[in-house]
Amino acid sequence: MKDLFSHEHNNEAYKLLKQINHYLEQESKFLPRPRGLDAIESILENDDCVSPKLRDAKVEDLRSLTRFFGCSTETFVLAVNLLDRFLSFMKVRPKHLPCLGMSVFHLAAKAIEEECNVPSEHDLLRISHCKFTVSDLKRMEKIVYEKLNGELKAVTAFHFLHLYHALARYHITEGKEYLILDKLEAHLKACSCRFVFSKAKPSVLALSLLTLEVENLKSVDLFEIILRVQKHSKINHHDLTYWRALVSKCLADYSSPECCKPDNKKLVWIVSRRTARHLQNSYYSVPELPTIPEAGCYSEMGSDDSCEEMSCGESSLSSSPRSDTAEEFFSEDFVHQSKWQNLCYQTPSANSL
Repeated sequence: MKDLFSHEHNNEAYKLLKQINHYLEQESKFLPRPRGLDAIESILENDDCVSPKLRDAKVEDLRSLTRFFGCSTETFVLAVNLLDRFLSFMKVRPKHLPCLGMSVFHLAAKAIEEECNVPSEHDLLRISHCKFTVSDLKRMEKIVYEKLNGELKAVTAFHFLHLYHALARYHITEGKEYLILDKLEAHLKACSCRFVFSKAKPSVLALSLLTLEVENLKSVDLFEIILRVQKHSKINHHDLTYWRALVSKCLADYSSPECCKPDNKKLVWIVSRRTARHLQNSYYSVPELPTIPEAGCYSEMGSDDSCEEMSCGESSLSSSPRSDTAEEFFSEDFVHQSKWQNLCYQTPSANSL
């Protein structure tokens, strides 16, 4: 195993340690207010304010949106950070939480994702099933931006997790394939869905996740690196032990069959009956495609205007009741877009027209 500090200043390890130092200096600026988090924790379920349970439910919705629109883990973690920081500064009523959730997700996507991958306001409104408008969404984004002093690109546990992981892999010669970053990111997303981790410093949470994984791997070399990273990051043993235990409990609960995981939730796109009838007519009017010959030459294909019928029995992101006579269709426009593969069409009930 390579020594953590014995190399020249122009090597990769030095660059990683320098970046860690920079993030350690910045992380306190992007923490939620402790007094605000304590106030949220004391809120009862029947109070007209956002409780920890409502906060966790909204973060799970953000997790579903992230997966639905094909956004990165960094976008999701940043959206959670923006949400927690805003809630720690402002008292928010439950009826405003859907608009706030969409706002922080959109702000995070614009800060992290490529412009072509940022969902539009109209797409967010259609998938949310909420009654706010595009102007409401933009106004909420402006409020969030102002209350957070325009500091949207926060230092989060995602950044520390990537740096710690890269540093650990750089200093070991064997067993690199067992320290999987995607698995660590999945654990981070699970922890982000629990209110208690909004109180953890990003560096401590990231090192707790890595420590737990190294313990499971039973790697002596990796454990030595963890100790050195802990010392370099000035994380005391008590804090690391405390948060590691909470991470272990969270992941154990998350792995249990009783846990409803955010990844299991699919989103439902509601369209009018008129649109559904049009889709249905298009579906039944498509001629059958000719059989492809086995000789190797392609025969002339039929019309490309085909629709693929798809059924989805999953629950929607919103709490809107589902119609018993709903018919579901899958539009051709979305068949060729990978990020819309789970899109379902559902017709509302007659009472909602």
